[in-house]
Amino acid sequence: MLYPLIRRLLFTLDAETAHAIGMAGVDFLNASGLAGVLAKPVTACPVDVMGLRFPNPVGLAAGLDKNGEHIDGLARLGFGFIEIGTITPRPQAGNPKPRLFRIPQAQGLVNRMGFNNAGVDCLLANVRAAEFPKRGGILGINIGKNATTPIEKAADDYLICLDKVYNDASYIAVNISSPNTKNLRQLQKDAALDDLLLQLKSRQEKLAQTYGRYVPLALKIAPDLEDEQITGIADALRRHRMDGVIATNTTLSRTGVDGLPNAGETGGLSGAPLLQRATDVVKKLSAALAGEVPIIGVGGIMNGTDAAEKIRAGASLVQFYSGFIYRGPDLVSEVAAALAPLIGEKT
Repeated sequence: MLYPLIRRLLFTLDAETAHAIGMAGVDFLNASGLAGVLAKPVTACPVDVMGLRFPNPVGLAAGLDKNGEHIDGLARLGFGFIEIGTITPRPQAGNPKPRLFRIPQAQGLVNRMGFNNAGVDCLLANVRAAEFPKRGGILGINIGKNATTPIEKAADDYLICLDKVYNDASYIAVNISSPNTKNLRQLQKDAALDDLLLQLKSRQEKLAQTYGRYVPLALKIAPDLEDEQITGIADALRRHRMDGVIATNTTLSRTGVDGLPNAGETGGLSGAPLLQRATDVVKKLSAALAGEVPIIGVGGIMNGTDAAEKIRAGASLVQFYSGFIYRGPDLVSEVAAALAPLIGEKT
C-alpha cells in the first residue's frame, strides 16, 4: 500500500522532476538496506535465453536509467535483468523540456526525450562502479546514435558504442526504433537494416575474438510496422544471425488516448494503451521467426496477466518501464509469479 501514496505525491510534480526524485529514493532504499520496504520477494524462475541464464524472466526496459546511475538500487527490486541506456557516443541534452507527460486516465506516458544522456564513457564509469554486474547480474546496454550524426553515418555511432560497451555488457540492445530521433526509424527498412546488421555482426565477431567472450546482440524495433515490414525484419534477423529482438518501442499511434489531456503531445506513447499493438507484433514476429531468434516482449505490461500474454504470444522474456511508474516494485514480483508456471511449461 506504500507505493500508491508515494506515486500520488510524485504525480503532483512535473514528470521528469518526479523521475529524478524517484530514482534518488531507489538509491536511498538500497544504501540504507530498506529496499524490502517496497520490494516483495520474487519467485525464482531461471530461464536460458541468448546463451545467458536469467534468474527470472522479468526485466527493466531501457529509458528508466539512461546513464546507469541506479543499477544497484534497481537490482534490489528483484528484476531478473536490467537494461540501461539508450546511450550515444557523445553526451547530448536531448529535446527541450518539458518532454515527458503522463496520461493517468489511461495509464499511459508520452515522451520525446531524444536520447538525452551523458555519453558512453560516463555510462561505463557507472557500470564499473556498480556491484550488480560484478555479482553476475545480467545487464543489457542499449545503444543509439547522436542526433547530430547524419542518418547515412548512423552505423559509425553504433559501432563506436558497440566497441566501448562490449566487454561490460551481458547483452547489447541496438535501438533503431525511437520515434524521437529524426529519421532513426529509417534504419528498420530493408537495405539500411541489412547494412547495419552486417556491420554490427562483423564487429561482434572481432570483439568476441579480442575479449574471448561472446556478447549477444538484440535489435529493438517499433510497434508501428506493417505485416510485410515485420516479415522483412524477421528475415533480416535470421539472415544475420541476430541473438534476439526486443518488441517493441513506443508508438506514434494515439489509439486509446484520443482526447485525453497530454495525448496530443508529440512523442512516443507507452503504457497500457500500447499493450495490444506491441503484443500483436510479438505474435507476428514469433510466427515469422519460428523459434530461430528469441523475443523480449515489452510494451503495455501493467500486471501479471499482461506479461503472460507476451509469453503466450511467443516472447521468452519481458520488460516494462511505464508499468513500473504506475505500479511500482510490486509489479516485479507479480509478473515473476505469473510467468513462473508458463516458463516451466516451455522448458
